Amino acid sequence: MYWESYSHQQIKEIVRDALKQNLDYRERPVLGLPASYLDTEVFYNDAPFLKDAPFLSALIANPNHIGCHTLNESEAAFTGTHKIEKELIDLCAQQIFEGGDEHFDGYVASGGTEANIQAIWILKRYYEVEFNAKPEEIGVIYSEDAHYSMPKACKLLSLKSYVSKVEEDNRRVTKASIGQCVAEAREVGVKHFVVIMNMSTTMFGSVDDIDEITGWLDALEVDYKVHVDGAFGGYIYPFATKSMAYTFQNPKINSFTLDGHKMLQSPYGTGIYLTRKDFMEYALTEEANYVKGKDYTLIGSRSGANAIAVWMIMRTYGSDGWKAKIQQLLSKTSKLCGNLDERGIEYFRNPEMNIVTIKSKYVSPELAHKYMLVPDAHDKNVKWWKIVVMDHVRHGVIDSFLMDLDAERMVAK
Repeated sequence: MYWESYSHQQIKEIVRDALKQNLDYRERPVLGLPASYLDTEVFYNDAPFLKDAPFLSALIANPNHIGCHTLNESEAAFTGTHKIEKELIDLCAQQIFEGGDEHFDGYVASGGTEANIQAIWILKRYYEVEFNAKPEEIGVIYSEDAHYSMPKACKLLSLKSYVSKVEEDNRRVTKASIGQCVAEAREVGVKHFVVIMNMSTTMFGSVDDIDEITGWLDALEVDYKVHVDGAFGGYIYPFATKSMAYTFQNPKINSFTLDGHKMLQSPYGTGIYLTRKDFMEYALTEEANYVKGKDYTLIGSRSGANAIAVWMIMRTYGSDGWKAKIQQLLSKTSKLCGNLDERGIEYFRNPEMNIVTIKSKYVSPELAHKYMLVPDAHDKNVKWWKIVVMDHVRHGVIDSFLMDLDAERMVAK
């Protein structure tokens, strides 16, 4: 994977030129569009710092990215920034997920939850259109560690969930539970499956063994399509592994979710949905007649500034710079794990992720509260506490946590 790093000056010029290609409400006699630039009484469009702040300039210009710009024509008023979003989708699909010369569709969503719902919605429509399937003939399989957006999607789309079990200590999906999910579904007439693979679960950072699980499904002669939830792992796991299993080189994979506002540290509202060509059409809303190019997304109108923010971050680092940043985070995570090993503290960590989840018996609720560790469940007995090693997690903070952990254990003795 490779993409070039741009200087701040290059980024400013590209965004400025894109905004110039967009509609300027101040220069055109606009009567029909139900939108405008941000209110100038609150957001000053002549602030001198804006010339050096391309993201803020885009926010104030307020481009609408309704629709899917990797497909057909979109609203002509915002073609300049639409091109930046299209380039962003290409970078993610072809470089991060090794799409090669293949073409892909996608868009910047409101977050990973929306992107996951979009994926399940599209695959539901695929089975309905291509196989004349009824909703009750389509099932969704995901693990008990999967994100809550999966049951949310199933409730919204009237689809039945089939939740596979994982082993407690290593978070591996079990073969027996996959077989049980398939058997239970077939008993009630399910013929087609949407299978969710986790490329890093939110709580544990665990990565499903996609080759193993799809092998089990193939042996059971299951008709299925795979969506990968990489909302957390999408901007770290591909840069830490040499495996090609979680890329578009794997023909089993139909679509991916990424989430820029996690590892990429972009603004909230920057989830990304990516899919192979010819699948986005299943989400076409024909009734969006007043929208140029119609609409294929769950959310409709979207902030173009958010797409620009993600593109700016990726272009600032370039692929080499981003790989270096990820290696620094993983090194810091490994150091934490080494300290836990020395103390005999049990935890789970995927070595290619920056999440460390410690068994609750080693950490008091008071200590967890002090360092804002996240429990596996707020309304039940806590079994695990999660640490996520991000940029703001300095070595000094980790050392302070370990010292407090030692002090607690001394008192306990």
